[in-house]
Amino acid sequence: MNNLTLKQLRYFDALARHGHFGRAADACAISQPALSMQIKELELSLHAELFERGPRRISLTAFGEEFSIRVHDILRSVDELADLARTSRNGLMGRLRIGIIPTIAPYLLPTLLGNLNRMHQGLDIQVRETLTPKLIQELTEGRLDTAIVALPISEDSFTEVALFTEKFLLVRPGSDKGKPVPDAESLGTKRLLLLEEGHCFRDQALSFCNIKTARPQEQLAGSSLSTLVQMVNAGIGITLLPEMAVSVETSSVAVSVDHFANPQPIRTIGMIWRNSSPLSKQFLQISEVVRQSAEAMREKTKGL
Repeated sequence: MNNLTLKQLRYFDALARHGHFGRAADACAISQPALSMQIKELELSLHAELFERGPRRISLTAFGEEFSIRVHDILRSVDELADLARTSRNGLMGRLRIGIIPTIAPYLLPTLLGNLNRMHQGLDIQVRETLTPKLIQELTEGRLDTAIVALPISEDSFTEVALFTEKFLLVRPGSDKGKPVPDAESLGTKRLLLLEEGHCFRDQALSFCNIKTARPQEQLAGSSLSTLVQMVNAGIGITLLPEMAVSVETSSVAVSVDHFANPQPIRTIGMIWRNSSPLSKQFLQISEVVRQSAEAMREKTKGL
């Protein structure tokens, strides 16, 4: 077998992830014919087919599935070698691939990115916003360096650092202003507007209301917190918002925002990264910037 190249392995990984030659080629910034040629050469070197080619999508063969697991490990180790070299430099420099969940990203990122760029000018920050399960997968595979999520994640292979907590606030139509705030038990009997399946904030809201599963007739789902607030403004139901989102999402609508009685529902936000990452000390520095940025955001919601 001829020597395999890292370039071939990265092309293989891209094709395995995208399942499409065109999209994989775009992700690798090469032409589709060039990608096809590299994959073919890789298969010839291995004397085995890695992909089943279909008319609209390709999929991994059984051997390709096994090969993909080893390739992930190899590419992650190579990236960590580069990270190890970065630790010998003064300050934080180079690429930082950071993931963040959608119920935090729009509110924290403007302040966080400004602070990171000001305090660590050598950083090339690349942001990935998606749901927690996807962030965990991409972090495990080495396609992300760190992520900002709701804790706990409880993965033995990750380091978790709690950074701050934030309350959940009740958002009702403006006509409900001044009415008593329902407790968790009675909240579960109302038309509660939730995020779609897969959002951890949805699960946290259901847990607070002691609802095991959302009843389709009584709960409606939105794709974003902004959508939920607009639905409340239209009189469709009520919803919960994380404290950080309130000033942004309710500034232009006539809704009522209230705190729950103690004990108030809260969530813990933190950073996670692989235990094997050589950049753990640098991530701790970054986590402090995240904490400071969140504190700045908290000042904006003090009057609520």
